[in-house]
Amino acid sequence: MKKAVVVGVDGSPESLAAADWAAHEAVLRDLPLRIVHAWLWQPLDVPLVQNRDAEAQAARAVLREAEDQVAARYPELPVSSRVLPETAVVALLAEAERSALLCLGTRGHGALLGFLLGSYGQQVIAGANGPVVSVRAYDGEYPVRESGEVVVGQQGSPEESADVLGFAFEAASVRGVPLRAVRAWSLPPVYTWSASLALADAAGGLEPFERKELQEALAPWRDRFPGVQVTEHVEMGSAGQILVEDSAEAQLMVVGRRARRAPVGTRIGSAAHAVLHHARCPVAVVPHA
Repeated sequence: MKKAVVVGVDGSPESLAAADWAAHEAVLRDLPLRIVHAWLWQPLDVPLVQNRDAEAQAARAVLREAEDQVAARYPELPVSSRVLPETAVVALLAEAERSALLCLGTRGHGALLGFLLGSYGQQVIAGANGPVVSVRAYDGEYPVRESGEVVVGQQGSPEESADVLGFAFEAASVRGVPLRAVRAWSLPPVYTWSASLALADAAGGLEPFERKELQEALAPWRDRFPGVQVTEHVEMGSAGQILVEDSAEAQLMVVGRRARRAPVGTRIGSAAHAVLHHARCPVAVVPHA
């Protein structure tokens, strides 16, 4: 049975943009689409201000709006929907476990403007065991860009970045567009001699060393996806800033997030955090080793 592309909706313009993007992605990947809305009845101490039936109907109306929008644009796409009787974070993390990828809407630019469902979206992105795509509404414009390359941030060893690169190559392949692979690097806070710097010096300098690392990570994926044209971008500087700059004309940005918990809660990582808040295109966050 094929895994579905899943989108979480809440009735906001951002979540409807995410539904559009998810439907397009499902068509590209020849997968069904599943639309979900988390709603859990939580009675208050003042029951007169609550109406369970009315709230349940409102939850179903959120799904119908997204379904109608998708059906109008993609009438042949298999679509299912469900109200999930659970809190948002728990429900969406469970959906991420069983889906090919999970899509969420995100609001605005800037570090404090938040994600779909307030901080819930950030918690889901940080804790999901599968890819989560954050989609922004572009002032009422259709969120799917038909032109532009896929951009992927690569870091670490070939093994560490395998899941991230695999997702990015597949995304570029199904779209028939080039892939830009970005490896940003910076010197340690205190530039001292070390074994890694010795290896870099033996390779002819730091930039050639970093380019070699990128090429080694890309090699197996180039073999697996020979039709994908790849541009290598190696630059010293902040990974988040460089990736944001590369997102200006991209149709999708792919970044990694370490699949492990921090001592307190979960963390996304500085580069992923930067592009989630400032990139001008949808951002896929892929957990990796």
